[in-house]
Amino acid sequence: MRLHQILRNAANFRTVFDFGDREVAHWFPRHMAKGLKQMKASVKNVDCILEIHDARIPFSGRNPLFQDSLDVRPHLLVLNKMDLADLSAKHMILKQLERHGVKKVLFTDCLRQRDDNVKKLVPMVTELIESQPRFHREENTNFCLMVIGVPNVGKSSLINALRRTNLKKGRGSKVGGEPGITKAVLTRIQVCERPIIHLLDTPGVLPPKIQSLETGMKLALCGTILDHLVGEDIMADYLLFSLNRLEKYSYVERYDLREPSDDIQQVLKHIAVKLGKTQRVKAITGVGNITLTVPNYTAAAYDFIRAFRKGELGQVMLD
Repeated sequence: MRLHQILRNAANFRTVFDFGDREVAHWFPRHMAKGLKQMKASVKNVDCILEIHDARIPFSGRNPLFQDSLDVRPHLLVLNKMDLADLSAKHMILKQLERHGVKKVLFTDCLRQRDDNVKKLVPMVTELIESQPRFHREENTNFCLMVIGVPNVGKSSLINALRRTNLKKGRGSKVGGEPGITKAVLTRIQVCERPIIHLLDTPGVLPPKIQSLETGMKLALCGTILDHLVGEDIMADYLLFSLNRLEKYSYVERYDLREPSDDIQQVLKHIAVKLGKTQRVKAITGVGNITLTVPNYTAAAYDFIRAFRKGELGQVMLD
């Protein structure tokens, strides 16, 4: 099909996503409430707050419960997973964050073996702390930072990247692909020798009530909420809606579609057939039960979502 025909068809795609009668997700497990309490108790010993967030959603989902801590400590916002984000509008993102009072921002890719931006963190933090009144005793020249953020944005990965960069050492904090790996505030982890800097790793904490369905969906697609709590089907549909709205059609080539589509059922059926993701179901007929092999839409949805999270559908900015 010719390009002009594809674009003409795409012009008829949805401009608003219908969430139906779904409610805003509530997910504030006991370990999150406990972690937030521990963080508040520990903040008096902290010189600077490092807030880690996903670069694909620089505005959505940042936890307002952190503000009490952020307002009384130097604050650096680290937007991680920059390799997965479309940063063509980076200047506008920084301007908007500044309007919200966030003046110090660093983009990182902590999974890279060598990330030049990670090297900038210690000088930035040192300047931030030394330009403001110290919260420790004057004779104490060590710095203590607290790493905060919603689940699965790379807090532990940042700690490990800092240790790798500054101390030439391995992991100091466990990393996982699902939210909820870190369940409590840990002992201090050293990440630098000159100056001596320790970090406090903390559990990812979501707001007890997420601001809106759209915010919740963005958080879910970025892996900060467990998939089954939201539903892979609607997540895949919102992802398709978002990619089409942003004119990001790389999914067409990845899954060998003829053209962009606004029909998630059609897309998932094609993915399931292409990847051989099927399931056997029993059907009741007038002459007895028969077993049918049908496309597994849930497995196809999961593959679609996972491809987005791994950057296989291109660099995307959901905000």
